[in-house]
Amino acid sequence: MNYSHILFDLDGTLTDPKLGITKSVQYALAKFGIAENNLDRLEPFIGPPLAHSFREFYGFSEEQAWQAVQYYREYFADKGIFENELYPGIPGLLDMLTRRQAVLIVATSKPLVFAEKILKHFKLEHFFHAVVGSGLDGTLSDKSEIIRNILEKENLEPARTVMIGDRKHDIIGAHNNGISSIGVLYGYGSAAEMEAIRPTYCLHTVQDLYEAFASDGEAAG
Repeated sequence: MNYSHILFDLDGTLTDPKLGITKSVQYALAKFGIAENNLDRLEPFIGPPLAHSFREFYGFSEEQAWQAVQYYREYFADKGIFENELYPGIPGLLDMLTRRQAVLIVATSKPLVFAEKILKHFKLEHFFHAVVGSGLDGTLSDKSEIIRNILEKENLEPARTVMIGDRKHDIIGAHNNGISSIGVLYGYGSAAEMEAIRPTYCLHTVQDLYEAFASDGEAAG
């Protein structure tokens, strides 16, 4: 895989945010009188824009969904943001890619202010040329829009750019912008989800990612 620019999703791709995100959703739902004690049932909230998920999974109106996002952030901003774990092997993967002169960019639907804090917390920020996320007002939360923004702002060549992510939204975003995609199965998207959306490549582990890029004999840049 010889790509000059590599876009990474954050949640479910670089870090495992399950505990923080699901507890934040649990907190928000409780504000509406909805008790959800099984955090596993809230995993579908990991990845897609939050307001969309509250509407899709709980039938919230647009106004209710936006209020739920505000409640979510009450918990997430102070506690949930750090109830998060780095996937083993990610620092080594990023180090290898930067040494091979690939330009790395985070492309996330998470608000930019939170994404930057998480990267700093895990001491990953120096690996990335740019971090692109949504606004707190919900702007730039669609993955297709995020990728398009990156391609235009950085003047990237689509044929030399790849998006890596664990959910269908990442792959759809890549398809809609004419770039290659890598679906990873160690995050929160199922094999069936990936099979249905057909990424360019589908890999199971961080080590698979490392080997796929490291096996290219030429530098990525």
